[in-house]
Amino acid sequence: MKISIVHAGLFKLDGGAMFGVVPKQLWNRLNPADENNMCTWAMRCLLIETDDRKILVDTGMGHKQDEKFKKHFEPHGPYDLIQSLADHDLKPGEITDVFLTHFHFDHVGGALVKDGNNIVPQFPNATYWSNELHWEWALNANDREAASFLKENIVGLKEHGVIEFIDVVQDITWIKNIGVKFFYGHTEAMMTPIITLNNGKQYAYAADLMPSSYHIRMPYVMSYDIRPLDTLNEKKEFLEFAMENDIYIIFEHDPIYECGKVAKDDQQRFYFSELKMLSETL
Repeated sequence: MKISIVHAGLFKLDGGAMFGVVPKQLWNRLNPADENNMCTWAMRCLLIETDDRKILVDTGMGHKQDEKFKKHFEPHGPYDLIQSLADHDLKPGEITDVFLTHFHFDHVGGALVKDGNNIVPQFPNATYWSNELHWEWALNANDREAASFLKENIVGLKEHGVIEFIDVVQDITWIKNIGVKFFYGHTEAMMTPIITLNNGKQYAYAADLMPSSYHIRMPYVMSYDIRPLDTLNEKKEFLEFAMENDIYIIFEHDPIYECGKVAKDDQQRFYFSELKMLSETL
């Protein structure tokens, strides 16, 4: 089994929304905001290659949205999902599975693509994986998340018959050497894959439970989270789990680092003892 980072571009989100109740004078030292209070974030997908499967975890924002949408989120940078796959000598038709942590637009937008007046799967031979709890949650979006759950990123998966559901059982094994944990603070039943390589090293693609290395401290919980107190508890349990099992956490949105390893200081506060690019850990 082999894992690699696949870059899907950079974009901007409001700094206050990303750091929640933490004062700007603190978080602005970590990821300085522009004049509109917007901070730059990555859209970092993961490629998992096994003997018989090529699995893409999340798909970035995609290119379906109009100029008004793009003006607000400012997608930019040298990276593109399909070009990044090409850098790994892969074409869209070679992806066998697309694992979607959740249906917020910056995680699922590249799953489907415009073809004339139609919207079709970007990866024509792939099975797309979600879970039924999150699927129903996204299709019947609450007012708080409605701007993140865009129908054009979701319904086409059902219409084209490519979506399959993973059973919502905590710590389920999805396929050999890939387990799944479910989290409910950020959104309903968000999925985090836990990957064990042939050499025994473990990696967790934390999605929006731990969007960046900056979110290691307990109060750093996004305002986007629907249940912030649940996030607080889930994050604490997840960090303990990662530390006890020597797991590298892969950051989907950190603008600099790709992964980190958790430790505790002498006051029992979590911190990252290592912050690295994924290739440096393999």
